[in-house]
Amino acid sequence: MSEEFITQAEALQILTELATLYPNAHCELNFRTPFELLVATILSAQTTDQKVNKVTESLFQLCKSPQDCLDLGLVSLKDQIKCLGLYHTKAKNILATCQLLVDEFDGAVPQDIETLMTLPGVGRKTANVVVSNAFGIPAIAVDTHVFRVANRIGLAHSAKVNEVENSLQLIIPREHWSTAHHLLIWHGRRVCKAQKPRCFECPLQPFCRHYRNLASST
Repeated sequence: MSEEFITQAEALQILTELATLYPNAHCELNFRTPFELLVATILSAQTTDQKVNKVTESLFQLCKSPQDCLDLGLVSLKDQIKCLGLYHTKAKNILATCQLLVDEFDGAVPQDIETLMTLPGVGRKTANVVVSNAFGIPAIAVDTHVFRVANRIGLAHSAKVNEVENSLQLIIPREHWSTAHHLLIWHGRRVCKAQKPRCFECPLQPFCRHYRNLASST
């Protein structure tokens, strides 16, 4: 992989291309409240948004608030989410988080990344997703898709998630962070896939360092 970084002007052109390709890019987890998004994002670890949405369709009828989840209890919560991977750990983290929300935050979801990260099961990616989508605060959540696409294109060059986030924050203006997050995810799911990326039909060919290396070796 080339270590040549993309310029900020190129980054903005990339976002323009992706916005044309995905004009409706948005968070694909279904939610109505910040609490629902927090729970859905915790559940989304190592599984697909589609599977999470199937689970939360019924779960959110029972758990509309942290207290609802506490009233549901561990055994019933596990039964609701057992089709998802890591459901034992996720159920424990959700209930522990709900207890903290009730005890420390009057049942409300905190609106800052650092406080969110004190909740069980909430890492930086989850916190970024919540502040961005629930509260409209600019953030770039680096999931597996954002990580892969950013490194392939040349928006970042790092094997560390936090360094990729920092690189994206530096090269993309803050007002575009949340939009860029969704565009990179959508591109990673639909074109720049982990296995068999569809490079030869990708509109980012003129900018992509990975494609440039690929073309030069054929």
